[in-house]
Amino acid sequence: MRALCLIAVKPGKVDVVVEILKKKRKIVKQVMVVTGRADISVLLQGNIDEINSSVIDFKKIKDIVTTETLIEVEVNMGW
Repeated sequence: MRALCLIAVKPGKVDVVVEILKKKRKIVKQVMVVTGRADISVLLQGNIDEINSSVIDFKKIKDIVTTETLIEVEVNMGW
């Protein structure tokens, strides 16, 4: 299972948070600085419990303001 976690951080703290997230390599596959409503996007891969646990861990990082997690779903379109 894959998920995308969108993270907003305090002003001027993007680099600090990116370095912290890069050290969490268990299910973190990619960390990207992005534009838009989020500052950082993290691609996660693991089971639902691992993803949930990681996002809860992210929220403990003091410079993170908000997170939004988008979990990949499989949809049979019948094609």
